[in-house]
Amino acid sequence: MSQSITDNINGYLVETLGSQPQRASVTFLGVEPIEVARFAVGAEVLYVTLGCARHPMADPADLNPDPVRGPRAELVIRMHAASPLPGLHRRLAALAAAPAVEGLVLTADALLDLGEPLWDGAPFTAVMIVDDELGSVALPDPMEPARFLRAIPITANEAAWLRLKGVDALREAWNEAGIDLADPDRSPATM
Repeated sequence: MSQSITDNINGYLVETLGSQPQRASVTFLGVEPIEVARFAVGAEVLYVTLGCARHPMADPADLNPDPVRGPRAELVIRMHAASPLPGLHRRLAALAAAPAVEGLVLTADALLDLGEPLWDGAPFTAVMIVDDELGSVALPDPMEPARFLRAIPITANEAAWLRLKGVDALREAWNEAGIDLADPDRSPATM
């Protein structure tokens, strides 16, 4: 069943984005492999996880989580295709494995802090989660659809600002500074 879920999601992505992706697989101890698909779409590159939605996310305090029903999600990072981003697939896979490993439930407006660069040499050490324009993929009943959540790379200072002031304040700072969130070489927002 879990393979058919990832096949459904991959099929949706190929049809929606109009191209076949490059794929990398990352394995974590005790967790099924997480694949990261890399789609080139015009001047943009999308990195999309495949495997986070295999199982529903559940509160770790729930001693008897439903194995079928519950929220499911895959993560998306959108970047301009300006430069290579070495190591991004491994770090994105680690974020996608967090629901299975740490019991996190990924939701919009959440902050995930890696504590290390998102890709080799990147100033970004965290991501802010928002709904992605890819929407969601319907899965067989009674499963909930798998949502696509965009992981926006943010710096440690932006993460601290988000914790202190909230998501709306960070978005406002980005808008005021005219920051392009898909630019891998962007400057951080000044707080």
